Amino acid sequence: MPPWNEIDTVMFDMDGTLLDLHFDNYFWQHLLPLTYAEQNQIAPNEAIAFVTAKSESVYGTLDWYCLDYWRDELGVDITGLKQTIIDKIRVRPNVEALLEQLNALGKRVLLVTNAHPHSLSLKMQHTAIADYFHQRISSHQLALAKENNGFWGKLQIIEAYDPARTLLFDDSLPVLRQAQREGIGHLMAIRQPDSERPAVALGEFTQVDDFASILPSRLASAAK
Repeated sequence: MPPWNEIDTVMFDMDGTLLDLHFDNYFWQHLLPLTYAEQNQIAPNEAIAFVTAKSESVYGTLDWYCLDYWRDELGVDITGLKQTIIDKIRVRPNVEALLEQLNALGKRVLLVTNAHPHSLSLKMQHTAIADYFHQRISSHQLALAKENNGFWGKLQIIEAYDPARTLLFDDSLPVLRQAQREGIGHLMAIRQPDSERPAVALGEFTQVDDFASILPSRLASAAK
């Protein structure tokens, strides 16, 4: 249970934290390579190898998350292709209950994602969680990915916050480590970002499986 009385600001990653990562894994690892194969009349395994190599070459940079980059590199309408599988966009269990309680407690609630603004907009259009956030921030606004050195300090330009009294939920180990290096006081990882894949062990950070287990209302009930 986070020490909610020591936390003023709560930051959430989007994909794999608030939303099921299955949408993104299916898109990038299955649908996109197959679409590229069809457009270029090559074998699916050849397309998968090509896209994987491209992905590995920019991993950890903002390009890795940039839809414009991938559109230009692959010649595929990335935004349009994502629209074809919007039925796979799903909110993880008890997300809305936690967001509602944090707002009721007067916490500053932020969505801080590496997702491209088009992806962020698409996900918010097809979920009911957009209005829970005081700000929805894409790392593209700061020209740095969240795992890049200096991101969390630069975030102060558009959102003043006290790192020591901030809690970040994220499913990415590099992001959590960078946030820790830059002084974020409270960090929690996600145990199973993709509902259709096994849980991920991130032993150096406390993991949450279902947000129901850390609802502030549970702490209040236990105190009675």
